[in-house]
Amino acid sequence: MDKILFITDVASDGSLPKAALEVLNGAVRLANDLEGATLTVGLIGGDVQAAADSIASLGAGTFLGVSGDDFAVSRYSTDAAAAEALVRKSEATLVVAPGTARLSRALPGVAQRVDGRIDSHVAGVQVDNGAVQIERWYYRQRMIATMTRTQRPWFMLIDSGVFEPIEGVAGSASVDAVSVELPSLRTQVVGEEAASGEAQTIRPDADVLLVAGAGWTKKQGDGQTHLPEAESLILGFLKATASSLGSSKSLVDQSGEGQEVLSFMSHMNQVGQTGSTPRHPKGLATCCHGEEPHVVGWRFIKERRAINLDPGCGWAQGKADVLYVADAFEVMAKVNELVSKG
Repeated sequence: MDKILFITDVASDGSLPKAALEVLNGAVRLANDLEGATLTVGLIGGDVQAAADSIASLGAGTFLGVSGDDFAVSRYSTDAAAAEALVRKSEATLVVAPGTARLSRALPGVAQRVDGRIDSHVAGVQVDNGAVQIERWYYRQRMIATMTRTQRPWFMLIDSGVFEPIEGVAGSASVDAVSVELPSLRTQVVGEEAASGEAQTIRPDADVLLVAGAGWTKKQGDGQTHLPEAESLILGFLKATASSLGSSKSLVDQSGEGQEVLSFMSHMNQVGQTGSTPRHPKGLATCCHGEEPHVVGWRFIKERRAINLDPGCGWAQGKADVLYVADAFEVMAKVNELVSKG
């Protein structure tokens, strides 16, 4: 009989992030599909009671919590110690967690401490003939593998977007406090500094992904480049719609080749087989050809549209739901005008 432990950290306001609610839904499904399995929820944070109450009626057998000022911030030593205590207390054989930066940093060390195994970037979880199986992408995201493990405990860091967020499970939860013996702390968190909303271009929870290609920086019909206008159009759209910004590899690589680039673009925005695979309901590609290395990063975008002057580009080969054969500068100017009018 498997004992499933769902682990997540709690936000400073006592809530659970969307990624945690998604993976919690997956953990509930896994517990239901595995005969005789039990589900325990383990929470880490400054105060975990509100978070536990928000998911109290999901059917978990036990709620465990590690709380206090030392656990309110992200720090490897305290996060790893808290997670280890939760794993040992629950006697978990399967540990399921969202693949956030905080847990992706802490849980590999915990798996080592408890003689377990861990898989990150899990893209699917299912039960087949009583055995748990996961899905992962390999070879620069061109091959998907289904795999299982016999080693226990087995840790799974699940990517955002694999499951829908769980809903309608609020109530009143009884949280069993787990004590943790901390090592001597060498790292002191003195505060947080975040980019302003306008400066932020990567928004994982946005409804729309706008991808800019190298065509924005090339010579246009008048024989001149129009980089300031390109920046204005792209930033105007992002500001008006709160969309997320992606890029083709060719565009972000231009900075290393001494060419003019968009000032707000970096390799963090790159989408494709050597970049990210964002998950948004809608995507709009502009000034990129839709070649396979880039399009492979679009596989989780549900509705795909593209703007390109070439009617024979890659997007026209069945890779986009809609292709607008038009000038991206003209189209985006009109789109921004319409969006600004509401």
